[in-house]
Amino acid sequence: MISFSKLLLNQQYYGDSLRYHPDVQGRTMGTTTGKGPIVVWNCTRTCNLNCKHCYAEAVNTYTSGELSTEEAKYFMETLVSYKVPVLLFSGGEPMMRQDIFDLIEFGNQIGLRMVISTNGTLIDKAKAKLIKELGISYAGISLDGLNEVNDTFRGVSGAFDMAMDGFRNCREAGQKTGLRLTLSKTNLQELPAIFDLIEKERIQRVCFYHLVYSGRGADISNEDLTHEETRKALDFIIDKTMDLHNRGIETEILTVDNHCDGIYLYEYMKRRDQEQSEKILRLITANGGNRSGSAISSVDWDGNVYIDQFTRDLPLGNIREKRFGDIWDGIGNQFLEMLRDRKKHLKGRCAACKWLPQCNGNFRARAQSTGDFWAPDPACYLTDEEISISTLTEY
Repeated sequence: MISFSKLLLNQQYYGDSLRYHPDVQGRTMGTTTGKGPIVVWNCTRTCNLNCKHCYAEAVNTYTSGELSTEEAKYFMETLVSYKVPVLLFSGGEPMMRQDIFDLIEFGNQIGLRMVISTNGTLIDKAKAKLIKELGISYAGISLDGLNEVNDTFRGVSGAFDMAMDGFRNCREAGQKTGLRLTLSKTNLQELPAIFDLIEKERIQRVCFYHLVYSGRGADISNEDLTHEETRKALDFIIDKTMDLHNRGIETEILTVDNHCDGIYLYEYMKRRDQEQSEKILRLITANGGNRSGSAISSVDWDGNVYIDQFTRDLPLGNIREKRFGDIWDGIGNQFLEMLRDRKKHLKGRCAACKWLPQCNGNFRARAQSTGDFWAPDPACYLTDEEISISTLTEY
């Protein structure tokens, strides 16, 4: 994640301590010193929607093999012992899992910080209250546009209105809630209206995701923004981040799944405020770029462990056979060893890029869509001139 709020405005939120702390630099197995990775748990494959870009290829019927309640609780206990800082419930749709509130309550009892990623359509007033009372620190609700645009992208008529009810029910319950939106050609023109919605609904946090060509997302790679469109979208998000701040509206703004964004912010600020640009460079250097396989992990409904939630054809092990921490330690796992020392294995533009210490080869799941895991990320929108080899100040 790239925090526009932190890099542009020096604002501080919980996640920044895991992204920009000095202890982050050089970490190969966790977020910061003494902590494990953030874990995304796709706790079910079942979903009530049919999103075009679903990396999990979720289905609307129950699939056998999901971790039982007892297996899930044991798994959560192992995360606490491995000092995992955050567990993110995802899916499918986590609200479709019948024991989800039992698991949230258990996680709270054992001291696990939890967040939830949901489409919001199933969060009525009672469930919003439960989410808050049982210990979810943050609920991210996904939209992919307004009204019909969202509903077409998510495959169900009325999904937008139901998600907005979920937002409002969470707000009424006092639950911190944010919006998650995947940028695409379909919703690019709606960015102004999206920001109007953010302001009108007093949404506290917004994550703009870059499309990853994984699962059903691979089938709609043509929906991804061109490099020029990406830059225009980022320019608009930068302007709105500054505008909201200047008008005293506190909304945390982030982008996700493209570490070029941090470099783009540095170049943007370098033309306007040299001192702030140097701060940005220090922070993105400390962060070190993409940390799939070190600071981020994913576990699916069957217990398979991955380097992130998108790289699903390279499992590292299964928590039914080994504890999560033993899998993540990666002893004897050649793939993990290579990934955690990836700079020497990257190819093409990535290998020659002057921003490699700040980007770390960007997103490997998109590179893998080209047929070569170590190839350049096709969503890198920086020009050859911008990535040319030169000497940068060391921090």
